[in-house]
Amino acid sequence: MSSANSSNGRHRKAKPMSLAVRRAFIIAAVPVTGALLSAPSALAADKSTKTTTTTAAQSVTDDGLDPAEQKIADNLNTRAQNPNLGDTFSGIVLDSASDKVIWGHDADTALMPASNAKLATATAALTVLGPEHRFTTKVVYGDGTLTLIGGGDRLLTTADVTELAKSAAAGVKSAGLGSVKVRIDDSLFAEPSMANGWNDSYYDDQVSPVRSLVVDGKLSADTSIDAGKVFAKQLADQGVTVDGEVTRGTASATDVPVGQHLSPTLAETVKKMLKKSDNDIAETMLRMTAIAAGKPATFEDGTAVVRDVLSRHYGVSMENFEIYDGSGLSRADRIPARTVADILDLLTDARYSGLLRSIDEGLPVAGEAGSTLGPEWGRFDTPDSKCAVGQVKAKTGTLTGAIALSGLTKAADGQWKVFSFIENQSSADPAATKDALDGLAATVNGCWA
Repeated sequence: MSSANSSNGRHRKAKPMSLAVRRAFIIAAVPVTGALLSAPSALAADKSTKTTTTTAAQSVTDDGLDPAEQKIADNLNTRAQNPNLGDTFSGIVLDSASDKVIWGHDADTALMPASNAKLATATAALTVLGPEHRFTTKVVYGDGTLTLIGGGDRLLTTADVTELAKSAAAGVKSAGLGSVKVRIDDSLFAEPSMANGWNDSYYDDQVSPVRSLVVDGKLSADTSIDAGKVFAKQLADQGVTVDGEVTRGTASATDVPVGQHLSPTLAETVKKMLKKSDNDIAETMLRMTAIAAGKPATFEDGTAVVRDVLSRHYGVSMENFEIYDGSGLSRADRIPARTVADILDLLTDARYSGLLRSIDEGLPVAGEAGSTLGPEWGRFDTPDSKCAVGQVKAKTGTLTGAIALSGLTKAADGQWKVFSFIENQSSADPAATKDALDGLAATVNGCWA
């Protein structure tokens, strides 16, 4: 399972964006903080320095590994044999500065990535829309009806809708109207459908039918109508009588705007999606990315844009890459560990540090309460892995028969390492498999020596 087993000793580097691409995409120059685990500037500097030489005190193996790297490889060779990882396991570790493959095992084998697919979705969304993009929810009035129009804001809250209701109520009252009808317009997205690889049980607790309007992130069969009911209640609280039930329809071009709300930035939305591994945010983001690229808001068109952005604009190989949704819930999704690492490695490139910063900041940190790597999920709490608390940041992935962990850590040699570990079809208790993956990440960090 050494690096010799990873096709070659070099990582497939991302190619630079062309001038045409730079003109076509919004690349925001965002100030970068200096926090250890939220520092793409440090990662990018590490990348640009290209520290591939060794000092006289260092020796290099035939694989091109220095002693610290060889120790990682040797330990991973042993620890990846953990029976809790099963027989279908793919993994890779890269040095971010030199792009050297330190270790790999079946790194090009395409497996179910589970929520690691969200890394691809986030990268495409930030590239096409830009980190500062905001989604707009509107209220318009016409022919005795107030229409709440969904604009893809997955972070819309009751408080936000209350402000929209206040604005709309003021307009209604100034017009001398005592009552109105309320409808919702969620026509921005196509009628909800199931992605290839989804099953009906997902709608119970994993994701809602994907619509462009939702309040408080509510998981329900019809988030748009539910949002309309919240709006109607807030109107009533403002003294406006709502006539009849909330209905669905399309606003007229002649309707008069009476209120609008702008969402938090896409960067903030990305961070929340990754910290919580929010499936609904991911699927909405996929559709908004498709729309921004001039495509219909569907699974098929959204995933086509993701593939195009990753391959054409970043040079990430699409070999054995198959995705059918934005969240990774699809059991038909397949991504090699090497490709996941390629996507994460973009965070270490100075050309993209501003554009993709929110992915780096959104990765859960080992031991971070409220994230998918928090103690409430039993992560990084074994004798082998607890040393890596606060030292590893990574995206989790969990489906029945698929568990993944991919991220970054600064290793014992002071260099940032990019890793991706994906397990499929292990018969072990999922908690034991997650512990094993946490141990591999601690091994890359070097604290489990």
